[in-house]
Amino acid sequence: MPTALITGITGQDGSYLAEFLLEKGYRVVGLIRHMSYPRFDRIAHLLDRIELVEAELTDLASLIRVVEKYKPDEVYNLAAQSFVGVSWQEPIWTAEVNAMGVVRLLEALRVAHPKAKFYQASTSEMFGAAREVPQNENTPFHPRSPYAVSKVFGHWITVNYRESFGMFAVSGILFNHESPRRGLQFVTRKVTYHVAKIKLGLAREVRLGNLESKRDWGFAGDYVQAMWMMLQQDEPEDFVVGTGEAHSVRELCEIAFGYVGLDYREFVKQDPRYFRPADVELLVADATKARTKLGWKPQVSFEKLIQMMVDADIERLKYQRDKERRTLFVPTLG
Repeated sequence: MPTALITGITGQDGSYLAEFLLEKGYRVVGLIRHMSYPRFDRIAHLLDRIELVEAELTDLASLIRVVEKYKPDEVYNLAAQSFVGVSWQEPIWTAEVNAMGVVRLLEALRVAHPKAKFYQASTSEMFGAAREVPQNENTPFHPRSPYAVSKVFGHWITVNYRESFGMFAVSGILFNHESPRRGLQFVTRKVTYHVAKIKLGLAREVRLGNLESKRDWGFAGDYVQAMWMMLQQDEPEDFVVGTGEAHSVRELCEIAFGYVGLDYREFVKQDPRYFRPADVELLVADATKARTKLGWKPQVSFEKLIQMMVDADIERLKYQRDKERRTLFVPTLG
């Protein structure tokens, strides 16, 4: 039974990857931070099948201890400060986790278990003000946020450890990937959550920034399979992963509201507070290499993805509403 260590296992990608690896017969170890009240909602259904261990990407000694104890065959570094907006408010913390955290984890592997295969979660945001459309593995980076800059460092330090120490270390340059498990601060989930609230009469509007920004959005459950495929190759290589289709935030709103019979123009309000200091207008993947070398391709369409997310948010809100009603109307005895 191979052992996989996943940092960020409580996040969207970590939860889907854990499910996928368990189905493959892996022993799954999840690295979690020292927290008084850790959030396990995304992996609650997996807690009896995985092992959790505490360590910090900001603490090299703790990472070495974990690597020495478990000797993982594969390491997936999915932990990060992953929200672009927050990176403008917390640029130093973002760099500490997303950049230096990668160095510490690679160094822990180099010192304690250099035979492990390492996956680094890179991002399409590294392309930023892209010089070409679509973007592939050879497109130059031009990051446009502290988040993107920190990810460029993480990407290139992974390349350096591969080339300098002969480690099997790869980066997946993943374009935006979403799911019902996406955090509410991300625009796709923000839209589908508010669509559900408006449909159920719990809200009247949603405030957004630039509606013309375009992204290549896919389903997170598809993308974790590409991560695994990268570590099954004979030689370590980096791969771009995406659908090859670009959709605007406006189109996202049109599909999400239209799915429940509403006109987005009646409910979407643009708000200057949500415009970024330096925005990225168009990112779209050229995933030819992933298709040809890995045999990977997305299974869930953009429209199906958004519909899936709207359905999940409606069910969540209905459950919460019914739970509150049951609490309010508990019969008394006597």
